[in-house]
Amino acid sequence: MKNRTAEVARKTRETDITVGLDLDGRGSFCVATGLPFMDHMLELLARHSLIDLTVNAKGDLAVDYHHTVEDLGIALGEALDKALGSRRGITRYGWCYVPMDEALSRVVVDLGGRPYLVMDMACRKRKILDFDLGLFKDFFGGLTVQARMNLHIAQILGQEAHHAYESVFKALARSLRMAVARDGREGGVPSSKGRI
Repeated sequence: MKNRTAEVARKTRETDITVGLDLDGRGSFCVATGLPFMDHMLELLARHSLIDLTVNAKGDLAVDYHHTVEDLGIALGEALDKALGSRRGITRYGWCYVPMDEALSRVVVDLGGRPYLVMDMACRKRKILDFDLGLFKDFFGGLTVQARMNLHIAQILGQEAHHAYESVFKALARSLRMAVARDGREGGVPSSKGRI
């Protein structure tokens, strides 16, 4: 079986990021972004998707968190796209509902090559400590475009911000776990077009 791993390095004047992943891993992780809440979310993503993930990021955090968070999404999306290759034999679609106490999120993924993000958050809180939660839209935007995937996020219930975003990342993880899985009945590319 083909090794479905990737390593990506993204270096700009604002950030220096390396991402490594293994789609057929066990959910191990080593994440260091300089942003504790972002680290926590990426660790959840790895653990619940069973995608091994290594992330090392240095950014201009003294200026703003925006560049680092957005570039993390871009680099993670590039690594996911690279590891998927032609996407031959994958399930392609994934979906999951995940509760976290009072919070409930639904995430649906299509790895069909058409980037599009829909994100609707019931939680209207803006910050966790000094982390601007609005930055996650930029993270998911970069991830969606670079991974060439359709991503629908609906955080349906819950106003406690930590619970809301934890349920989103866990639902994304489980959706990706389903979508990247090998489909034993699918020998080719899962598209009527013959390519993704």
